[in-house]
Amino acid sequence: MEIKHICSAFPKKKLTNEDLGKIFSSYNYQEFEEKIGISCRYISDVNETSISLGIEAAKKLISNYRINPNEIDYLIFCSQTHDYKLPQSSTIIQDRLQLRKECGTLDINHGCSGYIYGLEIAKSLMHTNNNYKKLLLITADTYTKFINEKDRALRNIFGDGATATLITNEDKFNGIKNFSMGTDGSGAEDLIIRNGGSKTMSETNPEIKNYGTENYYTDNDIYMNGPKIFNFTIKNIPGLVDKCLEENNLDKNDIDYFIFHQANKFMLETLRKLCKIPKEKFRLEMKNTGNTVSSTIPIVLESLLGEEKPKFKAMLVGFGVGLSFGATIIEINK
Repeated sequence: MEIKHICSAFPKKKLTNEDLGKIFSSYNYQEFEEKIGISCRYISDVNETSISLGIEAAKKLISNYRINPNEIDYLIFCSQTHDYKLPQSSTIIQDRLQLRKECGTLDINHGCSGYIYGLEIAKSLMHTNNNYKKLLLITADTYTKFINEKDRALRNIFGDGATATLITNEDKFNGIKNFSMGTDGSGAEDLIIRNGGSKTMSETNPEIKNYGTENYYTDNDIYMNGPKIFNFTIKNIPGLVDKCLEENNLDKNDIDYFIFHQANKFMLETLRKLCKIPKEKFRLEMKNTGNTVSSTIPIVLESLLGEEKPKFKAMLVGFGVGLSFGATIIEINK
């Protein structure tokens, strides 16, 4: 079982720091870029959705690597910004990609750790059913549709995007190792959209709230308590890294690359130092895409796969909304 190919897709519109500087003119975007590591992000328009972006990434994968859609045995779609309350997005994607009707489909509602959870589910499915030889894992989010236009902090960080990953189980190669997972639901309200679910419907004229300099939102929008998310990450991720290494009988010297969820440069550099990971093994690649939620890790992996390295081991670490965290180690053997 292994990750075979990855392709990404993004909306057409870009939002640069220069663009944001015209909106939030009192903010120093040069300092922001140096500290946070983001200079550009993609913004979806009304006709670009999680489903459409996910389909675009999948079609690119199918075309670039000459994959027969009839050979896809299962489809997993990971998103928190679904087109509809129901039906599940994966069934729509199955139809539009013209996958066979015998193909199983599953939606998972996960954010920044979603790719890790998707890989674990994929591995479990393939272990329980030997007939599953090819599985498609799609991640896609359009967070920017749910960010208040006056929320400087979140508009600075998040971007939209999607990825499609082909996972195969055609030989005995074990390219997806053991997982270490965790959850702290006590922090659920630290990254949340309070309205829009079955508990509290979206409001027509919601109250505008302020949570810092030039940061405004309503309960219809995404709210993030940045300091609490940062503290959660610093508290949990170093131990998660050690646990994942232990469960796979490896140490840091065995790992060629560490690919963490690309939240922001400041957070990742802090984690890198706490985890004592050498700079040359640590990937930072959010400059031109921003934080794309569940797609950040596979975007980095796609870049690595394109560098023609014949073989490498990488630790994948996701963390964020939920609050949720997870890690695994993969081996690529071209």
